[in-house]
Amino acid sequence: MPDVFSISLVRRTLLAAAAGVTLGSAPLAAQVPDTTTTPDTTVFRVEGIRVQATRPVTTVGGASAVEIDLDALPLPPAATAEEVLREVPMVHLRTNSRGEAEVTIRGSESRQVAVLFDGVPLTLGWDARTDVSILPAGAAQEVTVVRGLSSILHGPNVLGGVVEMNVGRSRDRYAPASLSFSMGGDDRGGFGGTAVGSTPVETEWGGGSVRAGVGFRDSPGMPLPGGVVEPVASNGLRLNTDQRSINGFVSGRYVFDAGPWTSVSAASFDAERGIAGELGVEAPRLWRYPEVNRTVLAWSGGTGWHETPLGRGDMEFSVGYDRGSTVIDSYATRAYDEVDGSERGDDRTTTLRLLGDHTLGARGDLRASWTLARIHHVTTADGESDTYEQQLGSLAAETIWRLLDRPIGGLEGLRLSIGGAWDRGSTPKTAGRESLGTIDDWGGRLGLSAVMNDGATLVHAGVSRRGRFPALRESYSEALNRFVPNPELAPERLVSFETGVTTRVGDAEFQVVGFRNALDGAIRRITLEDGKRMRVNADELKSTGVEFIFSQPLGAATLGGDLMLQTVDLVDPDAVAVQPENMPERSGRLNLRFPFLAGVDALAEAEYTGPQYCQHPDSGADVRLDGGTWLNAVLSKVFSVPGLRVGQRIEARVSAQNLADVALYDQCGLPRAGRLLRFELQVS
Repeated sequence: MPDVFSISLVRRTLLAAAAGVTLGSAPLAAQVPDTTTTPDTTVFRVEGIRVQATRPVTTVGGASAVEIDLDALPLPPAATAEEVLREVPMVHLRTNSRGEAEVTIRGSESRQVAVLFDGVPLTLGWDARTDVSILPAGAAQEVTVVRGLSSILHGPNVLGGVVEMNVGRSRDRYAPASLSFSMGGDDRGGFGGTAVGSTPVETEWGGGSVRAGVGFRDSPGMPLPGGVVEPVASNGLRLNTDQRSINGFVSGRYVFDAGPWTSVSAASFDAERGIAGELGVEAPRLWRYPEVNRTVLAWSGGTGWHETPLGRGDMEFSVGYDRGSTVIDSYATRAYDEVDGSERGDDRTTTLRLLGDHTLGARGDLRASWTLARIHHVTTADGESDTYEQQLGSLAAETIWRLLDRPIGGLEGLRLSIGGAWDRGSTPKTAGRESLGTIDDWGGRLGLSAVMNDGATLVHAGVSRRGRFPALRESYSEALNRFVPNPELAPERLVSFETGVTTRVGDAEFQVVGFRNALDGAIRRITLEDGKRMRVNADELKSTGVEFIFSQPLGAATLGGDLMLQTVDLVDPDAVAVQPENMPERSGRLNLRFPFLAGVDALAEAEYTGPQYCQHPDSGADVRLDGGTWLNAVLSKVFSVPGLRVGQRIEARVSAQNLADVALYDQCGLPRAGRLLRFELQVS
């Protein structure tokens, strides 16, 4: 049994501290750039473009990425990382049958995408993936989504993309003193609110800032889309999708004038929620979560750049502690009045990462990292507890070489990145079942980035190879007697290639990227003859595609959009289901931002998701899910009230999601939400 008091005490202290900093903030200072921190992903940016909600960039390591301006997104109060990532081009999110929001990129599986919280990998855990619906978006100052492998230094099990959330680790030395409140609701009776504040800190030795926020949300459920009917009366809502949650964060950063720096950040989430049962299924998953909580702590620091006998260098460290618990109650019928099973999962993951940088003469840089993770999980069911433990490590190094000193024709900069990694995993505790043993694997990558046309064009290419060890849950979980453990699972190994161009033509900006991925030993789910499921290794999963992103100013308006076309093929001759799950081969969106009337700004958007496949929960056979288009709209107006300490800027916003009430499915029997109208008010 976990130390419930200590977990609760940490969360209460965190939320109280967040409220204290939030209420104590006042306008005082402007942002000051900080160059002491080496970011996990270094990017090239096309110069001379206007600020956008999402902005395509290219990493120095030869991978495409998108930077996200959180302030420019039409997010609801107490927004989560899920709601942020749904606005990001080329990122596919779906809610699985456990009620978790999964992130996939380029035909990858959600366990292949890393989520970093101030450099701490949240995806190293019992399930090896992160439910982004429980991460508070307000904690992040910067969010970058890399669609490939930009660096070999991120740690073990990073294959199919990286989501970086910088909370305390920011490019800005000071966060401006500020205080903002937001509140809102929807036409189904849901409501929520958020308070976020920051204050700078200055001493005779240096300076920094402290940020904090709290948020809450209460929702009676998700609206049913058109044409979808629940088996029992549900008042126009998807049955058992109600949720009540509270979250908070605190972060602090201090930079000494001599160069060293340190940052501390923490985020916590508590919720009670239900999850939708599959429709049209004989044995649906009728679950509720009476308790879901997670607390993440990250402490980082570094020496800053200093002269050494061999040039210039710096050292950094980060320590992460990720603790959470989930209680699942399984019900006998859709009335949800008779519990027929219960399971509690308690997770604790500790990570340590060391990172060093040093120059190699006038043109080169060497970066090296060492990452260790210890994953501890306890499952309690029917009064008995099973303990599992996994240990992961990675030792990696890469070099970046500036191959061009001065412009040659239209070529102004050329960088080459070469890296390699050695990874190791072991499972010393497996609740008496067969251990996976100790597994070693290697990774490598090669990237090239070029700057051309007076900084208006960036060209990149990269190739990488990396492995992922099976998660403890994949190998050993029974999920309330729905799965059969398979301790013989082998690692997955991904070889990927991408090349692309990011350019500016006049005021317009474009990014075009082609990619090919080949995943050997892809871990997938199958259905056995008795109806239970098991995870096995397939022969290969291959995806090939092209991505387009564009933005075109039209006077005071801006037209933007994205399109992804891919083919995904699963090679598994012995399987009943031969189609890859939950991987649409076409998706995209088109949006127009424009001034409407009387100072009101408008956003109109069409969001398309193409056909995809799922495995039927009863038979395991392939089921084709039709695609469709969501129509979304936002109207907002800003009111200025000068002379006030708080409340100088008030923004009122009305938004509509899925205006046409289209029924779209991301998984068998699980439609997305129907039409939802929201209203929000933000005061800052």
